[in-house]
Amino acid sequence: MNNFEYQNPTKIIFGKDTIEKLENEIPQDAKVLLLYGGGSIKKNGIYDQVKTALSKVKVIEFGGIPANPEYAKLMEALQVIKDEDITYLLAVGGGSVIDGTKFLSAAALYEGDTPWDILTQNIRTEKGMPFGTVLTLPATGSEMNSGSVITRAETKEKLAMGGPGLFPKFSILDPQVIISIPERQLANGITDAFTHVLEQYMTYPIGALLQDRFAESILQTLIEVAPKVLADPTDYKAASNFMWSCTMALNGLIQKGVPTDWAVHAMGHELTALFGIDHARTLAVIAPSHYKYNFDTKKEKLAQYAERVWNITEGSIDDKAYAAIDKTEAFFHQLGIATKLSDYTEDYEGTAEEIAKRFKARKWMGLGEHQTLSPDRVEKIVKMTY
Repeated sequence: MNNFEYQNPTKIIFGKDTIEKLENEIPQDAKVLLLYGGGSIKKNGIYDQVKTALSKVKVIEFGGIPANPEYAKLMEALQVIKDEDITYLLAVGGGSVIDGTKFLSAAALYEGDTPWDILTQNIRTEKGMPFGTVLTLPATGSEMNSGSVITRAETKEKLAMGGPGLFPKFSILDPQVIISIPERQLANGITDAFTHVLEQYMTYPIGALLQDRFAESILQTLIEVAPKVLADPTDYKAASNFMWSCTMALNGLIQKGVPTDWAVHAMGHELTALFGIDHARTLAVIAPSHYKYNFDTKKEKLAQYAERVWNITEGSIDDKAYAAIDKTEAFFHQLGIATKLSDYTEDYEGTAEEIAKRFKARKWMGLGEHQTLSPDRVEKIVKMTY
């Protein structure tokens, strides 16, 4: 196991009817900017619960943050923060709203020329404006980590940012919120969390026994609860295990002491930026081809995954490893997630070349756990997804 340091300061408030506890988490002298997405929280009762809990503090609202939080929209929110002398941010939504709030947390205190530099120049945020979250869509784990991904439609870019100053002060996780989530978004959430675990697990053995089993247990739980969640979101037992699995998948714990990949995300982000494909679905498109292309360096871990997660015990290491890839793709299909780029767009010719060109321009010359995935190899992987 590799050396590591781990600190996660986010307070988790988990369980039924926990939104009412919001009033205890925000300072009473705070001036709060309440951030949310398309307005579904006003239809499912979450908005009313939040407003009731915030009755003792001054609140300004900013809605309309889209899936794949858009830089131009967030700049409008940043102006509100400055004009209204906001001192505290509250994200009520899924990963997109929370990611957008993290950007605003950083941008509100940024003293550089333009906040976009935070993303293009990989500037770590050491201190941001304080914020909390009320999670409405389990998927990204953004409610308990310090990472964020922001989209800029103007340049068709989707870039990541982060830093120790971007952990939420608290996050409220009430599994009952999934009752109103459309099946498509539930499937996306399961796929997103599942692939988050794979990015931190599907590398090579390093003797991190507990970390491996943490990761495998999350994968097993998602596989077990996925059909139950999709069939009946009111099943609280399934919903609670689903929500907590999504949080645990990307709160930093399972990646400590082990090599991690993240090339699937790097490629997937480009498909979202170019075509507007749901983030989770881009991961399902890239992952099988990525594992096939890098089979020789990943097959030991793939075979372990086959045995421990899918109960595949027959055959050679290669046999089990290939079977694991097939099982993963089949799992995505069972969720209703297509795994070929051509399933999402007819305009895919030239996509691989464009992504490779973008990676070269950003000097992303070596992705993956071995940092050997050069842009020309990325191009080959993306072509395999057609």
